[in-house]
Amino acid sequence: MSITNADIKASGEIAVGPLLSRARGNSSTSSSLEKDAFKGHQTLDHSPGTGHGIDPSKHNATFETFGNETFYTPIEDYEGKHRYDPTFEWEPKEEKKLVRKLDLRICSWVCLMFFALQLDRGNISQALSDDMLNDLKMNTDDYNTGQTIFYICFLCAELPSQLISKKLGPDRWIPVQMVSWSIVASMQAFLSGRSSFFACRALLGLLEGGFIPDNILYLSYFYTSLELPIRLSFFWVSYQFTSIVSAFLAFGILHLRGHHGLAGWRWLFALEGLLTGCIGFISFLYLPPSPTQTKSWFRGKEGWFDEREELIMVNRIIRDDPSKGDMHNRQALSPKALWYSLTDYDMWPIYLLGLSWLIPNYPMTQYLTLQLKAAGFGTFETNLLTIPAYVLFIVQLLWWTWVSEKTDQRFLTGLVSQIWALPVLIALETISGHTGPWVKWALSTLLVGAPYVHAIIVAITSRNAGSVRTRTVASALYNMCVQASSVIGSNIYRNNDKPLYRTGNKVLIAICVYNMVLFIGAKVFYVAKNRSRRQKWDAMTAWEKQRYLETTTDKGNKRLDFRFAH
Repeated sequence: MSITNADIKASGEIAVGPLLSRARGNSSTSSSLEKDAFKGHQTLDHSPGTGHGIDPSKHNATFETFGNETFYTPIEDYEGKHRYDPTFEWEPKEEKKLVRKLDLRICSWVCLMFFALQLDRGNISQALSDDMLNDLKMNTDDYNTGQTIFYICFLCAELPSQLISKKLGPDRWIPVQMVSWSIVASMQAFLSGRSSFFACRALLGLLEGGFIPDNILYLSYFYTSLELPIRLSFFWVSYQFTSIVSAFLAFGILHLRGHHGLAGWRWLFALEGLLTGCIGFISFLYLPPSPTQTKSWFRGKEGWFDEREELIMVNRIIRDDPSKGDMHNRQALSPKALWYSLTDYDMWPIYLLGLSWLIPNYPMTQYLTLQLKAAGFGTFETNLLTIPAYVLFIVQLLWWTWVSEKTDQRFLTGLVSQIWALPVLIALETISGHTGPWVKWALSTLLVGAPYVHAIIVAITSRNAGSVRTRTVASALYNMCVQASSVIGSNIYRNNDKPLYRTGNKVLIAICVYNMVLFIGAKVFYVAKNRSRRQKWDAMTAWEKQRYLETTTDKGNKRLDFRFAH
């Protein structure tokens, strides 16, 4: 008895297209009919230029369709199913125009929301430059503890937030997060000491946790696997752009110190929290659930896209990654699906990288303003001198993301981040305590502005998941690992080790070398997995491949026709 589309739909996985063995007679007749039917599918045009499919030999496709993309049909509940058409064709210029439209309407707004996140998450650095610790009778160890509390809470909220987002839809859940955390961020203006500082950091972590993977999931509804990395790089460009803008904002707002008897850092928290709250409220009205659900009184009765544009969006997404059609955008994960995703060992090398690759430059990023003040720069000079580091960060982010896609090398490109950081850390470890402030500033700038390959690894996480359920969990787990690395990084520079942090820098050098091994190891792991699968796949006849797709119980990235990005 043959497996049907309904059987596969019930499993929550990719529904296979025209299953050719339904209600057949004897096996020999069935076999003959199926072979004849398969021959009829082999002539489909798979040239990317026609918009009619994706040729795995010319494109780093998620699945090898061997000339028959009709084998990957979305489930009936998929929100774009009414626009799915495996025979639909479009011109490349139409798609480019549509992608620009998506960038303007979707990506730009997601970047604005990320701007809001970083404004409330990162202004603690500017507050430090205005003697916040002294005002609250705290030291750097207290600050480290507060940041550790923040990141632990942020980490703990990642997966629950992602599960809520999958159930309610990112378009609903993300604005709820933003308005909630903006209220707490504003209330930091009334901090009275260490206890209230710890409480606010905990609440902010719980409310902001999950925001990043929620947005990554949301962007994956609109962009292909090749388009996502550069859009994610824009995501983190907005992160550092926020640092530049907030430096100028801080320069102005901190001059309010003494106005109405309040310290400048209190004004900073209050005013920037209000701004992010406004962005969050507008996001309630602005964000559409999916490419085919843009009609509303706020976005217009006709929506953002016409029927042909919706057809292009749905079919290009499904042909690039058929797994995106295996769940609808308001479908919660079952406990079984959650467990299956958590135990997906093929994703573990990425999580292992997330635990450590950011650590070498993390302490300097967090302590930049304190380091510059310790070098002899004033409060306002310090905030302005952070800007070159953020500009370098942006340039490196965009450049290396582009290089990774151009060369089709993700992990080797990621290795550059450690190669860059290692000599800078060695210099920081060996410089004399009498070294001039401008040398210390230059080294600090180089370390903070090191190649940032987060967008590359996040995109790999999304692509290598192989299914919506795993993508939902994997994005959260990777970010949880990143937050765990932030907890570690927050405690490497200790109060008794300042101002040169000799011991801390030795630890960072060791971690940097360890990361080099990890990046190379991850590359070798995925190359080996792909080679093994391709040997098995290529050894099969076209008929055997068809039967595999029709009857396999393999799921997501465990399918024999799935290929990992590396």
